[in-house]
Amino acid sequence: MSRAGPLFVTIAWASWADPVRAAGGGLPEVAADAPLNLPAIGMFLVFVVATLVITWWAANRTRTASDYYAAGGGISGGQNGLAIAGDFMSAASFLGVSGLVYSSGYDGLIYSIGGLAGWPLVLFLLAERLRNLGRYTFADAVSYRLGILPVRTLAACGTLVVVLLYLIGQMVGAGTLIQVLFGLPYEAAVILVGVLMVLYVSFGGMIATTWVQIIKAALLLFGSTVLALVVMYRFGFSFERMFSEAVAAHPKGMAVMAPGGLVSDPVSALSLGVALLFGTAGLPHVLMRFFTVPDARAARKSVFIATGLIGYFYLLTVIMGFGAIVIVSQDARFLVDGALRGGNNMAAIHLAQASAGDLFLGFISAVAFATILAVVSGLTLSGASAISHDLYASVIRRGDAPEGDVMRISRVASVVLGVLAVALGMAFEGQNVAFMVLLAFAVAASVNFPILILSMYWRRLTTRGAVVGGATGLLSAVVLMVLGPTVWVEVLGNAEPVFPYRYPALFSMLAAFAVTAVVSLTDRSARARAEMAAFEAQYVRAITGMGAAAAARH
Repeated sequence: MSRAGPLFVTIAWASWADPVRAAGGGLPEVAADAPLNLPAIGMFLVFVVATLVITWWAANRTRTASDYYAAGGGISGGQNGLAIAGDFMSAASFLGVSGLVYSSGYDGLIYSIGGLAGWPLVLFLLAERLRNLGRYTFADAVSYRLGILPVRTLAACGTLVVVLLYLIGQMVGAGTLIQVLFGLPYEAAVILVGVLMVLYVSFGGMIATTWVQIIKAALLLFGSTVLALVVMYRFGFSFERMFSEAVAAHPKGMAVMAPGGLVSDPVSALSLGVALLFGTAGLPHVLMRFFTVPDARAARKSVFIATGLIGYFYLLTVIMGFGAIVIVSQDARFLVDGALRGGNNMAAIHLAQASAGDLFLGFISAVAFATILAVVSGLTLSGASAISHDLYASVIRRGDAPEGDVMRISRVASVVLGVLAVALGMAFEGQNVAFMVLLAFAVAASVNFPILILSMYWRRLTTRGAVVGGATGLLSAVVLMVLGPTVWVEVLGNAEPVFPYRYPALFSMLAAFAVTAVVSLTDRSARARAEMAAFEAQYVRAITGMGAAAAARH
């Protein structure tokens, strides 16, 4: 439930998962009698109108492929940092983490910490080299010295798998949230999100997507800060008092201050951490952001700023989660048969109403839904770029495609992805799609991250090794997820899982690295020798930026 963020839909769906599994069925009925939230609808309409104006403005500035895919490289480090933070501070982060803290206390922080820990990795290992080696997608950097056709095909496939799996979670999450926040039908919410995301991407490209993210991030930070301050005022700005009252109010008592409640198996905990840590560094819509800044220095600055904003935001979700334990869980207005109305994801929404009234509830509700619009736009642009730039221009046309044709294909691809997203959102209505979101992160960690990091840092990587290893990571992530407890038992209804662990990323990523290494080391072809010899030139370009694409000037 979030525009990927970016934390992610993983978190939000994880917070649905426990009540869903306990009930033995699909998603909880959340909005059969939800009142019409007029303040939320009014504020959301204001946001939609404003973003459509931004899209019109961006469309007038989008003249070239560089403008469309990378905002002409003219986004400053500070602006891009706020946009990246907006990707990460998604509805899943806002609603999901606070919901997990509400239900499980301290243990809910594992998701926020796991995702946040991935950003230093991006800062120190990827940001600078990625900006210097690529132009529009991370496949540009991977194929710098490797075979363009096979490597770009693999990278595009990995991107599209991640995007589609992530979009399913976003669209189902959008429909479910809308039922609670606005009292509108599920189908209307899914169609509305689909139409808006196609408009943002088709006409405004990266410029519109970036500024929509910036505005959404600023609103989310402002709203979360105000809510956290109101909650802390209730406790006299004393964390000790807040935690003490939360322990007294929660059914688990002191257990809410201890780890081990959500993921008690060490292997599963490690595998979940691997998915969040390395999956973050392999998300294609996040990696695209480093091409929107003018140089590597701005790329590093943007990650530094984003990390600070994200860390601050997660501190606020802790306050909201524990505050909701005390304030919301003891208010009969928000309870149905002893459970939170709308599920644990609604903890922050109910907290806003309980703490600051209906008008603030409308603002927070509108911001929560706006985050979904922002995330799906970034995902759609990433998928459209993979189709048009990587597959059409580089693989099918072998680098000989007119710029106008490439942009036209991208716009058509965004419409197709929008239709697919709406159709999949309809098809999975009422289903617990947590496994799809987890699989998206597992694929990003097992396909995109290994080939990207090895192409930058390992001289011996060859095209054959990258393709075989990446395909191994993709297939093993999907197969292990299907054979694991989430799909094999909870979805397909079998008694015991074939693969015992819920999260496959640890095993699929290790398999990808191992196969890539073995195949590359045993590759004695002339092509492999040429690729290894080209590493020196790539290293110079990656470190110095000599020859890197410059920002466009209009």
